[in-house]
Amino acid sequence: MKALAMALLALSLPGSKVAAPPRPPVDLPVVQHARESGTWYMAESGHAVFCYGPVMLVKGPDGGLQHVATFCRGGQAIVPLKD
Repeated sequence: MKALAMALLALSLPGSKVAAPPRPPVDLPVVQHARESGTWYMAESGHAVFCYGPVMLVKGPDGGLQHVATFCRGGQAIVPLKD
């Protein structure tokens, strides 16, 4: 009881300040930076494409092998390349 009375008395004295509660940390938005390492390739369509993944050989529509670039800008997973 005495401790409560002393605390109230100390708060009522002039010049005494109550410490503000600590502020919670601010959540900053996470910004994802685009990958910067990649290579430009000439697509089969005649356009240049920028791709991050490796060039691979896959089975083409005619049964032969075809070079493709992987993980390209524009959300394309596989882009056929001009040989």
